[in-house]
Amino acid sequence: MTQENALRIFKCLSDLSRLRIMQSLTQGDMYAELLAERLGLTPSTVSFHMKKLEEAGLVVSRKEQYYTVYSICRELINEPLLDIVSSGPEEIDEQRAREEKYRKKVIDAFFEYGKLKAIPVQRKKKLICYEVIAGQFVPGKVYEEKELNDIITKFHEDYCTIRRDMISEGILQRDGSKYVRIK
Repeated sequence: MTQENALRIFKCLSDLSRLRIMQSLTQGDMYAELLAERLGLTPSTVSFHMKKLEEAGLVVSRKEQYYTVYSICRELINEPLLDIVSSGPEEIDEQRAREEKYRKKVIDAFFEYGKLKAIPVQRKKKLICYEVIAGQFVPGKVYEEKELNDIITKFHEDYCTIRRDMISEGILQRDGSKYVRIK
């Protein structure tokens, strides 16, 4: 489902009268006059809302003699909410590209000649910088404290803060004076 269709559905359902109409239609097919009577609305108001619900694909109509009978579009209603709000592959690729652009911007802003100029205050930026530093550690390899400090010092002199933050963020795991990169 496209984002435009999902947006149309959620906009349509954000109106209380349309939501009440949908609730009534779950009990069976009905015509506008019956819905108006049940919900205490005028037939013209119900017809207006039915047009919006039809445009969103939430209801379907059929003619029976002089009446237009409305029913819920079961295929759409039975579709899991997760499928409706999920992004398509092109949207996911676009999001990843934006994330990568942001990541590069942060790295360019905080690293100069391979050294961390300053420890970022914002957590998201800090994590990006710590991921760059963590790239120097082999996952699963056990590092002695001095060896770990030497690697971190190549990036920034405040190895204590960086080491402590990397442990608290789950990038490193500590066991006494031994450290392991876990993610």
